[in-house]
Amino acid sequence: MSTTLVEQLEYPESDGRPMGETDLHRRWMIRIYNLLEYRYRTQRVYIGSDLLVYYEPGQPTRFVVPDDFVVFDCDPGDRRVFKTWEEKRSPDVVFEVTSRGTSSQDIVDKPKIYERMRVSEYFLYDPNGQYLRPALQGYRLVDGVLTEIPTIEGAMTSDRLGVRLRLNGRKLEMIDIDSGELLTTEAEAERQQAATERQARLGAEAQLRELQEELQRLKRGETS
Repeated sequence: MSTTLVEQLEYPESDGRPMGETDLHRRWMIRIYNLLEYRYRTQRVYIGSDLLVYYEPGQPTRFVVPDDFVVFDCDPGDRRVFKTWEEKRSPDVVFEVTSRGTSSQDIVDKPKIYERMRVSEYFLYDPNGQYLRPALQGYRLVDGVLTEIPTIEGAMTSDRLGVRLRLNGRKLEMIDIDSGELLTTEAEAERQQAATERQARLGAEAQLRELQEELQRLKRGETS
């Protein structure tokens, strides 16, 4: 098919499905997106969520809609759809937040597409803990096949993201491998910074009061 014809074809911007099946499902899609967006805020990395990813030029029916995905060496910024042949990139890491209505696709259908697209790592997370056993699963592309990532001491490693993923109860956590710190959203980081600054201010005020009290004691001693 000619390049001109491929460009003229219409590539829909929606698959007609809601962003998330449940409030919980939707909240976790947004949270994972926010965690990744803040982590890579200063780097040339594109973070997508609930966006149609077209993976075959000239075939508008060949698309997949990852809940969240990361594309390295790719310009950030808003997109209406993601066409792999135009971006000259495919998603490197994909997250699917599994629910009752998506479990079959997440487990059976999407891995085949992601293998075809050569997605490096694929993670599935079930915040309800009802549709996946275990509720957090990870796969890494090995010789063209998505192969299970082993869980060691309750966590699995994403080599591409440089994080360890684990469940704290039912809550998904990501820990930076180098620093050992939990990944946070921008809003959480701002709250932590504000709390740290407040604690430092209170500490300085307490030290100042102690100095003032000590000066008062010294003065009383001089005049006695």
